[in-house]
Amino acid sequence: MFVDSLFIKDFPKEERPRERFIHQGPKSLSNQELLAILLRTGTKSESVLQLSQRLLKHFDGLRMLTDASLDELMKIKGIGTAKAIQILAAVELGRRIANLAYHDRYVIRTPEDGAKYVMEDMRFLSQEHFVCLYLNTKNQVLHRQTVFIGSLNASIVHPREIFREAFRRSAASIICLHNHPSGDPTPSREDIEVTKRLVESGKILGVEILDHIIIGDKRYVSMKEKGYL
Repeated sequence: MFVDSLFIKDFPKEERPRERFIHQGPKSLSNQELLAILLRTGTKSESVLQLSQRLLKHFDGLRMLTDASLDELMKIKGIGTAKAIQILAAVELGRRIANLAYHDRYVIRTPEDGAKYVMEDMRFLSQEHFVCLYLNTKNQVLHRQTVFIGSLNASIVHPREIFREAFRRSAASIICLHNHPSGDPTPSREDIEVTKRLVESGKILGVEILDHIIIGDKRYVSMKEKGYL
């Protein structure tokens, strides 16, 4: 998207990169628009979109831009030290994410592994937090998400919220966890009902609930070990 003389403020609000990012997601934006968000401002004579376009053209696209040095970037009119550093920081962050290896991910083989993963974060919480760990086929943690905060209730912790993220992450299985602020991890009737409901939903949807672990103060209870799964 190259615009001759328009500045960002001249665009309808819904067509500006940041607004489109919010409402349509990052995948809807071009490389030029993503770079414009990163740069934030243009120069006195050109918009940030024009600056982004010129930058991409100079480096013949993203491939050569990722190999640019600080000095090379700063030779581009409109790219000062701050903007050059922002670009290189984003490139390096992307490179590190791309190089993340599966062996860097936490592996959960036992209920104790699952409890250890969240114990220090959850044992002092003053409210109940319902957390899901989404795992791949090797039982490595792909993603952790707090699904619900508040007293556990079978009608509130809805399978829809839990399994939606599993599909987004292409997760093979899920471990559910929640804390008891009292410090006592003994399962309640609601805990048991929620567990059974989620297990049945998982069987229908093809995503296994491996366990539901209740976190207390340096103690935990595995619903699988208790025979509820």
